[in-house]
Amino acid sequence: MSASCGCDVNHTPRLVVLTGGPGAGKTAVLEVLAQHACRHVLLLPEVASILWKGGFPRKDGLPLRRASQRAIVRVQHELQRYAIEEPTTALVVCDRGSLDGLAYWPGTPAEYFDDLDTTEDRELARYASVIHLQSAAREHGYFSTAVRPESAEQAREIDRKILEAWSHHPHRTVIESEPDFLRKLDKALVLLRAQIPACCR
Repeated sequence: MSASCGCDVNHTPRLVVLTGGPGAGKTAVLEVLAQHACRHVLLLPEVASILWKGGFPRKDGLPLRRASQRAIVRVQHELQRYAIEEPTTALVVCDRGSLDGLAYWPGTPAEYFDDLDTTEDRELARYASVIHLQSAAREHGYFSTAVRPESAEQAREIDRKILEAWSHHPHRTVIESEPDFLRKLDKALVLLRAQIPACCR
């Protein structure tokens, strides 16, 4: 249940990306934030998980890999548009953003932006800030799942590519992997709460 802040201010919505490689802990961070955030904070789910669980094909092959990333970005854009058009929105926390797809795209960044009819600058400008949770190392408890089938080594490589994809954002913070996940969780929550308007904290 969301907390009540008693605030009736009309805020200017801000989009914040929570990103990182597989097994970084994004879902756990969002679950904790959801327990304490007021109605002015909207949390958007990871679109890829929605598509995979909903039956979108997931297999090798260049046409399908490109189609997957196009579908993910377009649904992200629509969810983000809905979120900022909600009259009560102050902060939108996105589980991944539109540049994450570069880590999975089977081609060059130029081809990615051309295929999506957008630009890097346009996508960077969508988001006020980016918080990158580094994928957990094997010794820090990384494990594969049906939705997250990557090995620890594959996850760290994806993490590296996502770091590169967001490297030009002027307001990016990286939280490194460490043995105590609660410390990592606390660091992420501190950064996210700082994005919430003071009247809503």
